[in-house]
Amino acid sequence: MSSMFGKPRAGGEWPPQSPLTECNVAILGCRGAGKSALTVKFLTKRFISEYDPNLEDTYASEELVDQQPILLKVMDTADQDGPGNCERYLRWASAFLVVYSIDDRKSFEGCQRYLEVLALHARGCQRRGPVLLLGNKLDMEQYRQVPAAEGMSLASRFGCLFYEVSACQDFAGVQHVFHEAVREVRRQAERSLPVRPLFITEERPCPPVATPVALPTHHGLASCTFNTLSTVNYKEIPSVAQAKLVTVKSSRAQSKRKAPTLTLLKGFKIF
Repeated sequence: MSSMFGKPRAGGEWPPQSPLTECNVAILGCRGAGKSALTVKFLTKRFISEYDPNLEDTYASEELVDQQPILLKVMDTADQDGPGNCERYLRWASAFLVVYSIDDRKSFEGCQRYLEVLALHARGCQRRGPVLLLGNKLDMEQYRQVPAAEGMSLASRFGCLFYEVSACQDFAGVQHVFHEAVREVRRQAERSLPVRPLFITEERPCPPVATPVALPTHHGLASCTFNTLSTVNYKEIPSVAQAKLVTVKSSRAQSKRKAPTLTLLKGFKIF
């Protein structure tokens, strides 16, 4: 079953784009971690403390993340005692929020099993969706059983981001986590774009445009020769960038030492 949240936007509020880009986020964690509370807080800005622990549903909301509209779909999973029947969200989700309660060490230990399943899946399919580890119930600080340092250490071990929030009190923090999941999906998509190769041909000097001109000697001064600017052949670089190489030769009369060489780019020099 899927539900749609969010008020209809005015026509001019979204930049023109149809259809909306989609991002699927799966919320994982043991029972009592606050997955449904986080989902409802994000979608409605309300906090509801009582939920059916056996209810699993998928919701959708139109969001504006960094001035870009997106259709964000959230699966509020209902695993009973840890990962089970994971295929339903492993192949569906673009990103994962793994949630534990900071006042429940058992839920934190359960998170490790979820992170191991996600890491194993990423190795098997050679595709890793962004994973965010989330410590919930920050409003229960006086009953904390899991220090923030342990959460950060676990996140670092599995290479995921780490946050602590309160679904009860902090809508801005909850919204930031969901939006950050969208940003991570976008960053991963940008990194996976193929890189177009850059081809630069070897420089070939052209005949000088003008012949050297010798100036007459005056008052016993040595004559000097000025070389005019000369260019080298270059080929147009396909669609990525264009570069033009110009070789400048300084006068020997101006300095008896060889002019220093400045490297602008790899293979690009001024003498």
